[in-house]
Amino acid sequence: MFELTEINQVHLAVGSTDLRCAIDGLAAIVQMKFKLNPFSNSMFVFCNRKRNRVKILKWDGTGYWLLLKRLDKGVFKWPESSSDIKSVTMKELRWILDGLTVEQPKAFKSRYPKSSV
Repeated sequence: MFELTEINQVHLAVGSTDLRCAIDGLAAIVQMKFKLNPFSNSMFVFCNRKRNRVKILKWDGTGYWLLLKRLDKGVFKWPESSSDIKSVTMKELRWILDGLTVEQPKAFKSRYPKSSV
């Protein structure tokens, strides 16, 4: 299984995607529409029009993983914007998968202070 800690980036396909697409269709969207490498060490996340299903595409070096989450009740708070793709952190992806929005104003921001030594 792939390690979540080794993932460089998480890319959300903003808006809705036809999730009848399987691995090859989603990889083609990544490559042709977003101009990104589907074989990179990134996760590509797609949501359907009803906002109750999410598919995650991930290359692990030997093949693709295709993960699907279908909600029994409720909808994902999926971002809508003018761009086609949005890069998020793993923490922000967890928020979305837990039913929260990407923007969490009260969440602690990551910071990397300079060493005083």
